[in-house]
This record gives sequence, C-alpha cells and structure tokens, in this order.
Amino acid sequence: MTEIVATNETILVVGGGISGMTAALEAAETGKQVILVEKRAYVGGRISQLYKYFPKLCFPTCGLEINQRRSKMNPNLTILTMAEVTDISGEAGAYTASIKISPRYVNENCTGCGDCAKAVELEVSDDFNYGMNTHKAAYLPHKMAHPQRYVLDPAIIGTDDAEKAKAACKYNAVDLDMQEENIELKAGAVVWATGWQPYDANKIQPYGYDRMANVITNVEFERMMDPTGPTGGKLLRPSDGKEAKDVAFIQCAGSRDKNHLLHCSRICCMASLKQSTYVTEAWGDDASSTIYYIDIRAIDRFEDFYKKVQADENVKFIKSKVASIVENKENGNPTLHGVDTEGYHRYATEHELVVLAVGMQPSVDKDAFPIDITINEEGFIEPSSENGGVFAAGSASDALDVNRAVQHATGAALRAVQVVNRVARAEG
Repeated sequence: MTEIVATNETILVVGGGISGMTAALEAAETGKQVILVEKRAYVGGRISQLYKYFPKLCFPTCGLEINQRRSKMNPNLTILTMAEVTDISGEAGAYTASIKISPRYVNENCTGCGDCAKAVELEVSDDFNYGMNTHKAAYLPHKMAHPQRYVLDPAIIGTDDAEKAKAACKYNAVDLDMQEENIELKAGAVVWATGWQPYDANKIQPYGYDRMANVITNVEFERMMDPTGPTGGKLLRPSDGKEAKDVAFIQCAGSRDKNHLLHCSRICCMASLKQSTYVTEAWGDDASSTIYYIDIRAIDRFEDFYKKVQADENVKFIKSKVASIVENKENGNPTLHGVDTEGYHRYATEHELVVLAVGMQPSVDKDAFPIDITINEEGFIEPSSENGGVFAAGSASDALDVNRAVQHATGAALRAVQVVNRVARAEG
C-alpha cells in the first residue's frame, strides 16, 4: 500500500510533462513538499517523444536528463506514476485530492535488466510511438524512462507469459498480485499541468488520414525520424516501406478552423519547418519538401530559423489551404488538391508522403476536470480568482512551445508557493 504524508502546506502537481516537472522542481527547491502525479508509467511527457527541438535542432535528452537528476536529488519531491487525480475538494489552503494508482506489476526491485521482456511473447501497441509499431507486453516505455522500471501490460495478466516474466526476474521485481489503489492526499495548492494532445486527424475527413496509409501526423513523423522510433530513424512510407523523398507538410490541419479547433496552435509552423530539415538530413540533394500554408507564424527568435529553411533549395512553400487529398491507387501516392493563392491556379500534386501539422488541444476534456475551474471555449484553463489555489501550468493554459511552457510553469509554481506560505503564516 502506498503511504504518503501530505499536509495543507503540500503542493500537488498534476501532470509530469515538461511543465509539471518544472513546476514541481521549482517548488520543491524552495523547500516545499511536492507530490507529482503522472498518469503514464514515466515522467517527461511529449518532450520525451520528440526527435529534436526547434530552432536549435538539439536533442531533448539533455533537458530530460537534467530534470531527472534534479528530481532524484530532491527529497521534497515525491513522484507517483500510473496515477490519476479523480477528485479534488476543498478550497485554497485546504484541498483533499483522491488519486487512483494503476498496477505496474513491477516493484522497486527492478534493475531495468529486461529479462522479463525477453521471456514473453505477447506484443501490444506501442503508445510511445503513437501505435505505429508494437512492443513486448513486458516493456520499458523508452530508453530514458524515469523511473527506469519495466511495466507489464494488463493484457498479459493471467496468461502463461505473465508467469514466464515472473520466473525470468532474478530480483523478485515482478509482482502479479499488484492491485489498483485509491488514496487521499491533503494539499494547500494545486498546479494543473496535464499538457496537450494532438488533434484527432480522423476528424479531418477531406485529408483522408483514416483511409490512406501515406497520410500521417506530425507527431508520428517525429517518432519515425527518431533513431529509436518505429523505423529506426528511416524515412519510409507506412504503406509499403519504400523510401519517401518527396514529402508534403500541410499546415493548420485542424487548427484555425470553425469545424475543428478555433485557435492557432502556435507550434505547428515551426514544427513543420523543423521537420523539413529532417527530409534534407535524410536525402540531401534528392530531398523534396513542400509546405502548404495559410501563413507562416515564426516570430522573434524563430524568424532566423524560418529564413534558413527558406534558403534550402529542397524546400518549397505554397500558400494554400489544401482542399482535399485523394490517393493514387496505382502507387499509393496521396494527391493534394487546392488553389495556390499566389497566382490563383489550381493544383493536383502527388507526393510520396503527406504530414498533417495537427493542432494542440488540452489533454483533459473540459467536462472531465475533478474540480470546478474557469475554462475557455477551447478547453484551456483561464487565470481567475475563482480558481482559488488551483493554477494552470504550460499547455494546460494555452497552446505553448517548450520554452514558453517552462516559463509559464515557473510562474505557476511561484503562485502555488505563495498560497502555502500564507497557510504557514496563518498557522504560525
């Protein structure tokens, strides 16, 4: 049974992505007791699923390692993975949170050796790679997962494979009797950092994501290009495994659209500019990237990166909102239809692979919050005095890039610290 001591001077952080980790660490390093709750089996969020950051094109592993080291060194921070907040009651300075912890079936004895994975045969969809491949039902979520502990998928429980995993473990780490737990915690303030999720491309019917294998999303493309991803970093078409050298990027796929997401998701333009460099990186002079856009939003420090991509002769820009995509049945190529607004001529252009720059939306549906909170029409949390001691951090507040999400989370941590400081003073 998980035992945690928490008081009304404890800060509860919900969500363990870059924003949640930042808020939790900043608060813990001021000396406050912090409990971070993350529903996945690891912390790091969607940052851990990126191949590179823009605009520096550096790898996120460095930032992940720094945050992980900070969290391991800080005794004020407690991390609960595979855990979800189901209810929050009370008021600023005196909250009670109900938390459901799902069984991992692997305890803290785990050394990360991987013998359990070698012993089992069942494979399940790999959520880390957005379902583009499978992995063993005993698995480490990714190579830098924190905690560095294996997980048994619930599908394996009750099967011979589960017994094989248990027998293969030399450290008595596989615990098939683990059960779901429900605990209650006290907290004086709550930082809500549940992040974002990609918009469901299946809803954009004219683009045929649900019908054409060679139409993928930008988050899937990001995993594809990672050397640890489903294709080992090779730019291959999902339909036939052939090399894809001619790639189209469609901007505002679901964003700035009254039928989908009304808001601009802010990161999509820069993400596609970044991903066009992946194509050039893969194929050199044989690469061809075409970016179909309404307008490119690259401000401040991103402008230089935009100009750098524009100077790449392998990258073309077409100012157009693509109307529809139709598959060429003979070769599997998606054919884009639309009107180039610079010249106003119609086009029907084939590409080997199409990448939809899908928008960002909140990870938690506006009707699913466990406490009353002020939410705008897009589902993001609005700053409001009515929220009491609950503060949004990062992309729970708006569509933000990594840099702005970290800055926002630091501010949320400060506001939470101020609340528990007032509690301490009142009790003192």
